[in-house]
Amino acid sequence: MKTPLHAIVTGSGVAGLASAIRLAVQGLQVTVFEKNEYPGGKLSHFEKEGFHFDAGPSLFTQPYNIEELFELAGENINDYFHYTPVSIACKYFYEDGAIINAYGDSEKFAEELSDKLEEDKNNLKQYLQHSEKLYNNIGRVFLNYSLHKLRSLFKAPLKKAISSVKWKYLFKSMNQVNSSYFKNPHTVQLFNRYATYNGSNPYKAPGMLCLIPHLEYNEGIFYPKGGMISITNALYQLALKMGVQFNFNQPVQRIIENQGKIKGIVAGHQNIDADIVVSNMDVYGTYKYLLNDEIKSRQILKQERSSSAMVFYWGMSAEFPQLELHNIFFSENYKAEFDHLFKYKKLFSDPTVYINITSKCEPGIQAPAGKENWFVMVNAPANIGQDWDLYNQQCRKNIINKLNRILKTDIEPLIETEQVLAPIMIEEKTSSYMGSLYGSSSNSKMAAFLRHPNFSKQIKGLYFAGGSVHPGGGIPLCLKSAKILSEIVAEDFE
Repeated sequence: MKTPLHAIVTGSGVAGLASAIRLAVQGLQVTVFEKNEYPGGKLSHFEKEGFHFDAGPSLFTQPYNIEELFELAGENINDYFHYTPVSIACKYFYEDGAIINAYGDSEKFAEELSDKLEEDKNNLKQYLQHSEKLYNNIGRVFLNYSLHKLRSLFKAPLKKAISSVKWKYLFKSMNQVNSSYFKNPHTVQLFNRYATYNGSNPYKAPGMLCLIPHLEYNEGIFYPKGGMISITNALYQLALKMGVQFNFNQPVQRIIENQGKIKGIVAGHQNIDADIVVSNMDVYGTYKYLLNDEIKSRQILKQERSSSAMVFYWGMSAEFPQLELHNIFFSENYKAEFDHLFKYKKLFSDPTVYINITSKCEPGIQAPAGKENWFVMVNAPANIGQDWDLYNQQCRKNIINKLNRILKTDIEPLIETEQVLAPIMIEEKTSSYMGSLYGSSSNSKMAAFLRHPNFSKQIKGLYFAGGSVHPGGGIPLCLKSAKILSEIVAEDFE
């Protein structure tokens, strides 16, 4: 019997887990090396004084990306994972007192914008129709196929994509496109926010990003029972079922290649043979530290890094019935906020504040009865050596002042327990260079084409998955990167 190919995956983030599952389904022997003592990467979790916190991503869309993995493995997803739809995608608060419920039902959402902001109902209808068309005709090519393999592109519906593209999505900024659809600045700001889903600036990022709202308002958002960590747990258990071997507290020290071909890795100061290596590490770090390739790592840094985040995990001693699962408290000057993030590399004094509260969906489980677990996040610049201890103090004060003002409640005495995550800590924990959450930003028209491919052109057997490579950051795109990678592996080792 032929010995199966041995694939090593460096890192067990969501893309690493998905890659391991897909390669195991293809019949490969798969081993995962993870520097932390737990799987999941950014998609992790901790508990403090009875409050449960998802430490990283908090939005769940496109569950079929996960369902597909269980179908491939021949396993019933209901034995591992459960989720439910959420009726209000997000609740938005503005400084002038306006409050918008962004309903998942587009008709109700249109009525809400009409009643609260005097926005023509047809504006939203047309916008979401065009967002869906943009996603189905163009987005599917960018997100489901390698842009760097001709044989992959030949399978993509390129003709349909090219014929349906509108120049404004390519040559106008996201803000310009949104401003052409909506008359109320609050509505424009609401839809500009979606640039942050891949760490970008809506005043620079191309209008192509207007396909992102399709995911929430046409496909829906969901809540995974047990919180976002249940995604990691389900994929980890599925990987184990498929025979994947895990080595925790075992960082990969080097990738071994000889004459343009993968030979294995070094971990624990030992050489471990492999036919294939999949890096789920930030692509910059892969070249810089695992391959010692200074030239390639410098080339990657020519692309602007995405934004990072400052996160406060607050256990609140009271419940806030006016809040939902997802909540946004907008900055009064959105453009100035993004100028600070990308131009000045500083936190803005009036940040947009995002609050995720999973106890809204599981009261008494995610937090003690009568209390709430707040995941409080503001966008932050990538780490270039700022004084994060000082920023932490300033940011906390600015957030509390903003929430006190809008909620008309003194919230500080209600903070029962607290933990903080800054960009420098994100960099240390997840090896995301400069703490950037999504690798490079999409603040240029060519950003989608400049992302590193899911394979190495110079080293046979070396592949890449995760938010720093094609097609981009966020859970859905990380899962798609694993799919693209596995298809390339299948063709390369046919």
